[in-house]
Amino acid sequence: MSGPMLLVLLGLAIVFIVAMTAKVRMHPFLVLIVTAYGLGLLAGLSPGDTIKAITGGFGGTIGYIGIVIAAGTIIGFILEKSGGALVMATTVIRWVGEARSALAMSITGAVVSIPVFCDSGFVILSSLARSLAAKARESMARYAVALGLGLYTTHVFMPPTPGPIAAAGTLNADIGLVMLFGLLVTIPVIAVTYLFASFMGRRIYIDPHGIDADASPKEAPPEPHELPSPMLSFAPIVVPIILIALKSVADLPAKPFGEGAPAAFLSFIGNPNTALIIGVFLAFLTVRKRGPKVYGDWVGQGLTNAGTIILITGSGGALGAVLQATAIGEYLGEVLAQWNIGIFVPFIIAAGLKTAQGSSTVSIITTASLMVPLLAPLGLDTGLGPVLVTLAIGSGAMTVSHANDSYFWVVSRFSGMEVSQAYQLHTLGTAAAGLTGILVVFLLSLAVL
Repeated sequence: MSGPMLLVLLGLAIVFIVAMTAKVRMHPFLVLIVTAYGLGLLAGLSPGDTIKAITGGFGGTIGYIGIVIAAGTIIGFILEKSGGALVMATTVIRWVGEARSALAMSITGAVVSIPVFCDSGFVILSSLARSLAAKARESMARYAVALGLGLYTTHVFMPPTPGPIAAAGTLNADIGLVMLFGLLVTIPVIAVTYLFASFMGRRIYIDPHGIDADASPKEAPPEPHELPSPMLSFAPIVVPIILIALKSVADLPAKPFGEGAPAAFLSFIGNPNTALIIGVFLAFLTVRKRGPKVYGDWVGQGLTNAGTIILITGSGGALGAVLQATAIGEYLGEVLAQWNIGIFVPFIIAAGLKTAQGSSTVSIITTASLMVPLLAPLGLDTGLGPVLVTLAIGSGAMTVSHANDSYFWVVSRFSGMEVSQAYQLHTLGTAAAGLTGILVVFLLSLAVL
């Protein structure tokens, strides 16, 4: 098959993915697997080679990243159930001060969403945002947007959130460096979204007392005396991040920790699999009354949540492996390289997928699989290239959230926004966040690539 026809085939595959996930509502796992089969066979691979690429890509991706996703999801679920996420929120507010409580909500969202899904995080913290808005006699719009976009930012940029982890695994990007550079991108995005929230909060008033009580979480949070300490609440997040960062430092060419036992030990405990398992056991400490319910039921529920993400990630890996086995990626890379838009390629693809089908995680995983064969032609396959591609994908995956995204409805419903207000506040906010993110990634690429 000729090069232009291969691009037509790839375009049809993307249309198929969007149509089946957004319109038919077929599960992304099945859509990506079917797409992998169709692409392989129609691009000229033999049936045997197609199946080999699919199974190899699926197994290789899950083998690299499956434990990390499972452990990260368990940590998030336990922190949500134990009240650890709420403790982190109130601690950040105490640090920042109630006078800057809207900024505290932005920072809180960014911290909480590292282990906890942004949807759950908003449900947990929306009552806190509402009470702060009422106390400050300000519009709920300011606090809801600050919280919602703070949660959304680390949801797409910072491991161990499943999307960035999955993309890093697919692109073979160092997770520790994704964390470090993800933080560098997160800070300016949080600053811009906080300013956006303050600007829009002065123009759109939403009464914090007028929110439907039915939107409140049905399950009562733990009693104050049952809540964990701030140290225990932050430990399951902070300790794994520190361990992974130390491993990245130990693995630098300069070998700052040498090549003996200390470096080997840091490489072992700083391996993302080991670090996140340590985080799980630290998360257990946030629960005062531990037992079968915590060790069994809560872990099981966390694994149930993780299973879907792991399977979608694996199917994305399968699609990426098929693309690598065909000439599609090579030809597309040559075409895009001539356009000289480099780091903007993953952003554009991810933004298109996000806007069309709604899910940031699906957008991240699908785009990562599409980018695998494009890294070398675009000159992004070595050094920090895969790291910045991961973050460019994250920027695209938050551009933009609207009515086909479940998070759009979580934010609007729990904040008392009308749909028209949600488009002005949340949708425009995610556009500002995504564009800020890719601008920062572009500037970083000029400095380090």
